[in-house]
Amino acid sequence: MDIVSLAPILLLGVAFYFLLIRPQRNRQKKHAEMVSAVAPGSEVMTTAGIFGTVNAVGDEELSLEIAPGTVIRILPAAISKVIPPTLPPMDDAE
Repeated sequence: MDIVSLAPILLLGVAFYFLLIRPQRNRQKKHAEMVSAVAPGSEVMTTAGIFGTVNAVGDEELSLEIAPGTVIRILPAAISKVIPPTLPPMDDAE
């Protein structure tokens, strides 16, 4: 086998890396950064679509208040996104 016959296989491997593996690693890195930035008081949405406020952050789980007095425990991997805080509308009346 010479190098010319191996070129398509190598090219396929490189394409596979850049199209599948590298983007997945970037997504995992961004998700890990997002989860590490979660603190008590953060509004989050889980992968199941449950919205809540983080009460406590532990090493392996979070406490999430989904309704007044209703707290559930979730894994950090279950956080889909952090909801940015909304600012109240400003009144122009002075």
